[in-house]
Amino acid sequence: MLAIHALLTPIPRRRITIPKLTPFILSPSKSFGLISFHLRRRSHRVITSMAGSGPVSTPEHVTEKWFSVPELRLRNHRFSVPLDYSKPSPRITVFAREIVAVGKEEQSLPYLLYLQGGPGFEGPRPSEAGGWIQRACEEFRVILLDQRGTGLSTPLTSSSMLQFKSASDLADYLAHFRADNIVNDAEFIRVRLVPNADPWTILGQSFGGFCALTYLSFAPQGLKQVLITGGIPPIGKSCTADDVYDAGFEQVVRQNEKYYKRFPEDVEIVRELVNYLAESEGGGVPLPSGGILTPHGLQTLGLSGLGSSTGFERLHYMLERVWDPILVPGSPKRISHFFLNTFETWHSFDTNPLYALLHEAIYCEGASSRWSAHKLREKVECKFDAIRAAKEGQNVLFTGEMIFPWMFDEIHALKPFKAAADLLAKKEDWPPLYDPATLKTNKVPVAAAVYYEDMYVNFKLVMETASQISGIRLWVTNEYMHSGLRDAGRQILDHLLGMINGKKPLF
Repeated sequence: MLAIHALLTPIPRRRITIPKLTPFILSPSKSFGLISFHLRRRSHRVITSMAGSGPVSTPEHVTEKWFSVPELRLRNHRFSVPLDYSKPSPRITVFAREIVAVGKEEQSLPYLLYLQGGPGFEGPRPSEAGGWIQRACEEFRVILLDQRGTGLSTPLTSSSMLQFKSASDLADYLAHFRADNIVNDAEFIRVRLVPNADPWTILGQSFGGFCALTYLSFAPQGLKQVLITGGIPPIGKSCTADDVYDAGFEQVVRQNEKYYKRFPEDVEIVRELVNYLAESEGGGVPLPSGGILTPHGLQTLGLSGLGSSTGFERLHYMLERVWDPILVPGSPKRISHFFLNTFETWHSFDTNPLYALLHEAIYCEGASSRWSAHKLREKVECKFDAIRAAKEGQNVLFTGEMIFPWMFDEIHALKPFKAAADLLAKKEDWPPLYDPATLKTNKVPVAAAVYYEDMYVNFKLVMETASQISGIRLWVTNEYMHSGLRDAGRQILDHLLGMINGKKPLF
């Protein structure tokens, strides 16, 4: 079906005068040492209800025209926000896409903000109605946010970051791209987009769920309801990365066991591949982009292959085509271009380098990570030494959602940012991301889907955090993996909404 592009005739806007809300500013709380979100009253201004209105343009907010995909109407919003909310400049652009079901453009609907997983990945780009978006549009006006630094929100790419003259300048800049400022951006948008600056519902997937807890900690007045899928972080320590990876390696071992039980023929394929890489000149083979594939680089395929619903199959099909056929007798054995190219596209480091740069920083509050995954791996290296396992006839284990310092030597897109990554790993003055005291007295309804065998978000750590959030309702299931919202979005969102709106039993 062809998309139909049409213009809506603007309708008169409802004008409501309320005290001006300046951006939410992050500043240390003198009494608790926590970051607080503050509203300052300066003057009065007019906030215009956006529902059903035509394009709007102000220095802070530009709204574009509606366009269509099958069964949905969409329009884009661009906001000019401070890079650092304690300073008026410099400013960056944050992009959000508004979506409604066809025919509901002018209806007064509650708002739902979607917070994407990551860190460092943009919001979805729907081409038609389907999944959780279609379900949400039955009762909400959906906002898909490109979190700062991603998509169309002043993107930090492997090329744009080359503009920084030093690693320290880049590291200082990147320090503003964690959950605290993502929540600042969300509040900046809410008071300018939602009629009367009313609170909205948020849906946080994976890292988006981490952002949801930051939101609950420091700006609960902006929230009507909170829905979380596979994304409850550990809290209560200055750096929880060590706890995450300590538990994470145990779960990764179990996922490897399941994988090889399902595809036992891959045991020998992976051993042979590891031996080939180890015996190659330089300890690996060149990748198409200019990096190098080594045995421990090969193990990182577990990041995508072991934790999602179709990951086992995708990894297996990739290994099926690891070798080029011998077309001319006597020709040397070679890894196929298909395999090498697929390896690079799996990780998306070339398009979304923020994931690697900030992955451990999302666990830090007043302490440094100091390459936590690398440090914890040394404790279990007897299990994850790929070369030794291959030579001794053991299973070569893939690793999980972990970033290691040597990636910035071996992956071409990450090489220019090695020094900045090291500075971020050593940074100690990270501001707080959660307020356990506020979470214990939480009044906002929260419903969360917890996946029992989630490789990315450890079940035990999730339950420890959930016990500290007042009023949270959990749906614990092993029917879905971490990718549940993508795989069965309508069912999962419907279940969570039923829980939070009283349509599901309490127990």
